[in-house]
Parts: sequence; structure tokens; C-alpha cells
Amino acid sequence: MGLENPQRISVIDPISPAIEHVRLMLFKPFDLSKWLTIGFCAWLAQLGHGGGGGGGGNGWRADGHDPVFHAIKDGILAHLAVIIFVGAIVIPIIIIIMVALCWLRSRGQFMFVHCVAGNKAEVAVPWNKFARHGNSLFLFRIVLGFIGFLAIGLPVAASVFAGFVMCATGFNPAAIIGLTGAVFVTVVVAVLVGLIAKFTTDFVVPIMFLNTESCVAGWKQCLALIGSNKAQMLLYILFQIVICLVIAFIALAICLIGCCCCCASILLLIPYIGTVILLPLIAFKRAYSLFYLRQFGTQFDVFSVQPA
Repeated sequence: MGLENPQRISVIDPISPAIEHVRLMLFKPFDLSKWLTIGFCAWLAQLGHGGGGGGGGNGWRADGHDPVFHAIKDGILAHLAVIIFVGAIVIPIIIIIMVALCWLRSRGQFMFVHCVAGNKAEVAVPWNKFARHGNSLFLFRIVLGFIGFLAIGLPVAASVFAGFVMCATGFNPAAIIGLTGAVFVTVVVAVLVGLIAKFTTDFVVPIMFLNTESCVAGWKQCLALIGSNKAQMLLYILFQIVICLVIAFIALAICLIGCCCCCASILLLIPYIGTVILLPLIAFKRAYSLFYLRQFGTQFDVFSVQPA
């Protein structure tokens, strides 16, 4: 598919139509049933998303004889069999739950786009209509998650090992260098994986919604779009940070107001109910990315082009 060459791409222009679209979708007229249905799709679309301190004084000794370190080590060794047994049960359960949430979230992404783009409150229709789209997105995210886990998990494991080495042997230049390198690699990989996930949700999902059932094919179109609009995409990512901060501030304000009423505060903590309460903010964020994408050509306009 050929890409159009729009004259002007703005991160500001989509704000007004996104706000107006959310107003028409949720408030004109206000329909509680519609609100709850779209809220369910929004909740499904973000399902599953939702440190340590240091002490002073004599708590740590860099001479290889740290009592806290040895106490932890002795405790782990003393209960190693129990730790392995519990881990063998808990870890597979956690993995199964995470995979199930990823599958539901992948299906929910298309349901939410369907509701926002068409100003509709439907669950069964998009669930069935975009089943193959969601399954393809799910497989892509599983592969990406596995690669990200290896790429981040290995440096993290190296960091933990380097930390234990320093605790056990004291100051060690090699361990310091290894720890610094592992932290740097972890940060770089985490940012890269985060960007891939962000572009997948904001651009690949709408492209799939319109043109293809395959996430790989959707990413090919997205890469072509990014490759010819690098500066605009960088500005988009930076502006998304601003939008997230503003939304977080508004959500915090709602929470603080809700603190005046204990019942309201508790409702905000309930996953689905919290999504329903914050639905205008969530819908705006989704609509904004769709209106931004529309600027690159009619082939990316989910509001006027009916999916095949």
C-alpha cells in the first residue's frame, strides 16, 4: 500500500477532535448502559496493566563479612528445598495468568478501537469480528515478551550476581563495571521494548483494524510510516509523555476529591469500576492516537473507512 505524503503533521491538532469525539460518544446523550459497555471494552483493552531502601550507619560492611548478607544467604540455603517447591508451583500459575491476561488484552484492544472509532457500545460483535486480529496480536506480544524477558532478565541476573559479589567480597572494580554495564543494557532494552509496545497499541492495532489480520503485516506498514516520518514520531512520543502526565494529574485530582468520600476512593481502586469512572480520560487517550494517525492519509482513518 502506498503512503500519502501529508503536508502537515501536528501533535496539537488531534486534541480538539479527540475531546469532541469523546463528548459525543459519552455525554451526548449520556447513556449509562453505553458508558458501562464501552468501559468494559476499555478495561479489557488494558487488562493486566495497571524498590528498596538503604540504611546508614553500620548496616553494611564492605569487607566481605556483612552479617545481613550472610543471614540472608544462610536463610535461603536452610529453606532451599521449600523455596524450589513453592516456586515450581507458583511460577507456572503466574505465567498462565499472565498469558491469559495478554490474550484477553489483545482481543480487547480491537474491541475498544471498534467502540471508539464507530461510536458504538458493542462487545459480542467486535469480539467475534476481530478474533483473528486479536490472536495474531497475542502471538506477537508473547514473542516480544519472551525476547524482552531474556534481554532484560539476563542483565538483571548479572546485576544481582554483581551485587552479591560486592556484598561478599567488598569493593570489586570488576563487579562495579559489570553492574554498571548490566544496568545500562537493561535500561536500553526496556526503553526499546516499551517503544515497540507503544507503537503496537497506538498504530499497529488501528492499521490491523483497517487493513490486515496479521500483526506482522501491520508492523510492516507501521515501520514504513515511521521510517518516512521519524521526526514526527519522535515528537509524538515526547508529547505522549506530556499527555500521560496530564491524565495522571487529573486522575490524581479525582482520587483526592474521592478521598473526601471513603466510598468513592474504594470504588476507584476496583479495576473495572475504576476504568468506568476514568473512562473519558481513557477514551480520549485512545481517540487522540487515532486522530493523530489519521493525519497520515485516508488509508489510516478508522473513523471514515469501514474495515473489511
